[in-house]
Amino acid sequence: MDTSNAENADPAGASQGATSVSGAGPGGRPPAFDGLAAAVLDDRGTVVGWTGTAQELTGFCADEVHGRPVRELVADLPLDPRRATQWPATGRVRLRHRCGTTIEVTFRTTRVNGSADFLVLAAPTPHVADHQHGAALLRALSAQSGITIALHDTDLTTVQTNAVPDTPDPRPVQPGARLGDVLCAEDAQSIEAVLRQVLETGIPVLGRNQHVSWRHHPVPRHALSLSAFRLEDARGRPAGVAALYMDDTDQLRARRHLDLSREVAERVGESRDIVRTAQDLADVLVPAFGDLAAVDLARAVFDGDEPGERLGGGDLHLRNAALAPATAAWPPGIQRGNLVPPLSDHPLLRRFQRGETVVYGRDDYIALIGSPQPAEQLLPHDTHAVMVAPLHARGLTLGAIVVWRTVPSDPFTADETDLMRQIASRGALAIDNARRYTREHRAAMALQQRLLPPATTDTPAAETAGVYLPTGRGAGTRGDWYDAIPLPSLRLALVAGDVIGHGIPASATMGRLRAAIQTLADLEPEPDELLTRIADLVQRLAAEAPPGDHDVMGASCLYAVYDPVTRRCAMASAGHPPPVLVRPDGSAEAVELLPGPPLAVCGMPYETTTIELEPGSVLALYTDGLVHRGAHDVGDGLGRLTDALATSCRPDRALDETGRALLADLVDEAPRDDATLLLARTRAVPGEDTAHWQIPADPAAVSDARAWATRQLTAWGLDALVITTELIVSELVTNAIRYGRPPAELRLIRHHVLVCEVTDSSSAQPRLRRARTTDEGGRGLFLVAQLAERWGCRHGQNRKTIWSEQPIACAH
Repeated sequence: MDTSNAENADPAGASQGATSVSGAGPGGRPPAFDGLAAAVLDDRGTVVGWTGTAQELTGFCADEVHGRPVRELVADLPLDPRRATQWPATGRVRLRHRCGTTIEVTFRTTRVNGSADFLVLAAPTPHVADHQHGAALLRALSAQSGITIALHDTDLTTVQTNAVPDTPDPRPVQPGARLGDVLCAEDAQSIEAVLRQVLETGIPVLGRNQHVSWRHHPVPRHALSLSAFRLEDARGRPAGVAALYMDDTDQLRARRHLDLSREVAERVGESRDIVRTAQDLADVLVPAFGDLAAVDLARAVFDGDEPGERLGGGDLHLRNAALAPATAAWPPGIQRGNLVPPLSDHPLLRRFQRGETVVYGRDDYIALIGSPQPAEQLLPHDTHAVMVAPLHARGLTLGAIVVWRTVPSDPFTADETDLMRQIASRGALAIDNARRYTREHRAAMALQQRLLPPATTDTPAAETAGVYLPTGRGAGTRGDWYDAIPLPSLRLALVAGDVIGHGIPASATMGRLRAAIQTLADLEPEPDELLTRIADLVQRLAAEAPPGDHDVMGASCLYAVYDPVTRRCAMASAGHPPPVLVRPDGSAEAVELLPGPPLAVCGMPYETTTIELEPGSVLALYTDGLVHRGAHDVGDGLGRLTDALATSCRPDRALDETGRALLADLVDEAPRDDATLLLARTRAVPGEDTAHWQIPADPAAVSDARAWATRQLTAWGLDALVITTELIVSELVTNAIRYGRPPAELRLIRHHVLVCEVTDSSSAQPRLRRARTTDEGGRGLFLVAQLAERWGCRHGQNRKTIWSEQPIACAH
């Protein structure tokens, strides 16, 4: 079989007849066959056929090798060259080049049908290895989920791809297809423009963001990362484009979910108003999560009360609190403030009542309502999917979040259900905080307690004695009061106040204010913040009172907090006279502070003043009935009080006796106003009963803190408290390092209780919760609550302190 003439034809001429073949390279041969040499041998191993590519490979033309034994061209013939039939089917040999060098090639032999001749195909071994590695790489990439590979020829026709459209009946894209056959026209044109640019310039495209939809299934759209490279033949001529599409939909969705979670954390919960909090929650969900959103709350929640438990269908006692967007064309049955209609006892409703987030379609919603006609009044137009998440907090179902998606939005996914569960949890906490805030304020206005506290108290911070003298004008008692409120960490709050008006209304207002101050004092705000909150309460009381009682809704108040460890007293005044300080040496003076407006006046801030008190000092708080005497000036009355205190407050005299004597001397027989005096003789915790340790911002500091606390308790003789204190210190210091901000400090105080305090520079509020079995954390504060007699958290300016108390008596 002599093929030398045909095979020796000019390759360029052959290419002219092959240009119409799809996928052919610029040389007329498919790019995969570039550099593939071919020769025909007879059964004696003589060359009878020689191609142009063989000439390019060896440098010998057909005339030079025709009729010569092939052994003359092979440098290392593997077998007996006398018989071509003994050649292996494939292998490697070194061919001689016309210039005197050798070329390592990989060959394959096959018998020509109907002839004794053999066809030998050969290519340089590096080229074969490249083809093998490239094919292996292509197979590996094609097998990866989330990666689509498409090889296009020079006219962008698909030569090979692993693409499978996301359609109800997915079938692989066939070779010969174009992008417009499988993608929406606009998306296909956009991608083809990119591929054409790569083909023309040779500059690759890396990680280009692209959104596409399948032509026969336009929803949902897919987010892709497109990378494209020009393919070239062995001579470096453009042969096509390789495009890699990495599905970025999940990553993009994850980023959006993260952004949504962050926005929920930032926006929801800023307001203490229940309806405002619900509206913030609805607003943040649209359009980031759905097209429409509503928040329905139990009717009891609007009043700050706890909702009752309910299972099964019927009236769920829910009322709409928020809609988003408010400008949407809501159906008549969904309007702000509307009651949620009764629902049938459907399995979806049962799942919701068990705390699950449920997703359902239009037909399910009709089944919940009971008939199609009401559903049209309660279902937004074009709705195709609804998600309902319970607002569940502290074992209470406060309401529900409802999100609608309308055509052509994507349906809800499983990970979006999980995200909604997290959003609902955070939203429920914010709404519950607003509900509890509402309840506390309502409760503060309704509290009816005893008008005055016990006359004397004895605490680690101070011993106190209070004296009250009612007016003698026959107008009935007025709203003067005093109070001594023990606080955590051995501190003591001292209060004196004076309500405007007289009689039972004034006494009732005083009782309300005193109860409210006791409630707020337990939350441990700064004095100025407490007075601000009480002022808000007085304003609301005034607004609610009958017109004839508006005059008894104003009040003045002085609030002070003394710390026997630091020996500092912080105080603020709401239009109240300043306290008088009697030092241990007998000198006395009024404390200079800047009084704010009375509690009935709004718009002006209060200011906290801090002073240091020596042990044995007496701080006198009083009402203006003690310094108003006839027509005398108030300044004169304060001077007389200061002089009397300097004379009467002797260390050997009981405080209650001193108080009674002062009132008898300073008040007229028939005073025009109530007179109240509270005396507090301060104490101090000895320096040897406190210990401080700076907490490094290093997780390894936890073990050092435990060791330091153990040494300190041993030095104090409190070995019985070592184990529990180590655990408490470990949890509180861990939280300060992990969730707080430096600087941080650990403080131990020894008295009748062992106080453990950890202070850091974060204002984040700690939360006690019960961790699940599979949780790796979340048990810290729960453990502290079990080990300590009591614990809590107080906030200062740019800091917070978490404290715990353990009774020392039980340790002996």
